[in-house]
Amino acid sequence: MADIILWDYKKRELLARLSLHKGKIEALAFSPNDLYLVSLGGPDDGSVVVWSIAKRDAICGSPAAGLNVGNATHVIFSRCRDEMFVTAGNGTIRVWELDLPNRKIWPTECQTGQMKRIVMSIGMADDDSFFYLGTTTGDILKMNPRTRLLTDAGPAKDKFSLGVSAIRCLKMGGLLVGSGAGLLVFCKSPSYKPIKKIQLQGGITSITLRGEGHQFFVGTEESHIYRVNFTDFKETLIATCHFDAVEDIVFPFGTAELFATCAKKDIRVWHTLSNRELLRITVPNMTCHGIDFMKDGKSIISAWNDGKIRAFAPETGRLMYVINSAHRIGVTAIATTSDCKRVISGGGEGEVRVWQIGCQTQKLEEALKEHKSSVSCIRVKKNNEECVTASTDGTCIIWDLVRLRRNQMILANTLFQCVCYHPEEFQIITSGTDRKIAYWEVFDGSVIRELEGSLSGSINGMDITQEGTHFVTGGSDHLVKVWDYNEGEVTHVGVGHSGNITRIRISPGNQYIVSVSADGAILRWKYPYTS
Repeated sequence: MADIILWDYKKRELLARLSLHKGKIEALAFSPNDLYLVSLGGPDDGSVVVWSIAKRDAICGSPAAGLNVGNATHVIFSRCRDEMFVTAGNGTIRVWELDLPNRKIWPTECQTGQMKRIVMSIGMADDDSFFYLGTTTGDILKMNPRTRLLTDAGPAKDKFSLGVSAIRCLKMGGLLVGSGAGLLVFCKSPSYKPIKKIQLQGGITSITLRGEGHQFFVGTEESHIYRVNFTDFKETLIATCHFDAVEDIVFPFGTAELFATCAKKDIRVWHTLSNRELLRITVPNMTCHGIDFMKDGKSIISAWNDGKIRAFAPETGRLMYVINSAHRIGVTAIATTSDCKRVISGGGEGEVRVWQIGCQTQKLEEALKEHKSSVSCIRVKKNNEECVTASTDGTCIIWDLVRLRRNQMILANTLFQCVCYHPEEFQIITSGTDRKIAYWEVFDGSVIRELEGSLSGSINGMDITQEGTHFVTGGSDHLVKVWDYNEGEVTHVGVGHSGNITRIRISPGNQYIVSVSADGAILRWKYPYTS
């Protein structure tokens, strides 16, 4: 079942769960006086249902579209009457009348003549005189809801690239139109030629008016929310976040004031307290798998799927240097030494490579070929004489960074996703797809203890405090867990993520925990203990 959840906006409380639809809900709309809610089921369900908000119950339902057309995907209510609404989708446009005494809804098919269109968006005029349909072909249809006939359609030339994905009617007349290519336009029927326009980042997904529309908000597919003043038609970015799975999070050495995250083509630097984005570094058409700050704070080192290691200046985002073909199947993990002289990288083919970083040069010192599959996590010992690498081949290897060879190997029946040194550095903790958290002796690679880390799904990220008394984990169960290291018990659980947690860090000074997830979210938690 797919539920509709009715919320009290002021109290932030759940009022009711409305269950009827199967699989998916495509769209919802409230009637103008909030008497009814209409919902549209997904392709497997195909029904339209009208709900009474007072009784929190269904009044009536009906199949949304006829037999010989595609699915209805959009719904909009009349602006004046609680008894009329419109549904539209692939080759179907219907005006519905609610007959409350008989608990029925009556559809009328709209006639568009020879035009066959797939509808992406609907806008209703304030006085119900017309409604406008945005289509995937980039044109706009203007319909009369009383006659159910097509009034006009346009633009004739220069159609909207990637479709008309959002439409809003303005009280003063005219339309705000958003396209799948990120173009925002003010235009009027019947020509639909741009009177004012601006280009935004990402396909436009929503337009919401404030007051009479003197100001409005625009949301895009790249997770940007803009505020636009109608008169000067200039945009201000008011909120943004990642729009793809976040792969890594890292704090600079010794400060919790800011942190960096990477997702898909972006590395972003955030101000911790205000959640403000301070810097964005973009490498188009690439994916960044891992990042680390040099200890001196002068560069961000990043690992990319095109096999390159790129270093950027953290203030300006300027590219400082690139190590080309660092790894064959993409760079999957990266770490730096505290003397800022070395970078250790791991690749998709399982190689661990040690790079010497000079003022102007970056030289390969050694390629360590032991892992059989991709390296998922690298941690370096404080004195830079040793590091540990975790791999999805079921091994963790402790490397001697002085003699550049293997010291110890740890084997388990799991895909290792994360590893940490205990601050005293005679033990490491690991976790991965078998959901177990294991403590290992660095000296001989023997297992000391195993904990059940999660009831469902892999553990993908972990971090430990500078004192070593507590550590945190996060994974595919969407939960952040704080553990007592010595007791091996969970002391706190954080519920908030709606996607799989990919990485997690404790801030220097133990004020916050920051966790990132596959749905693009970055969550900041208050660390439960005072240090």
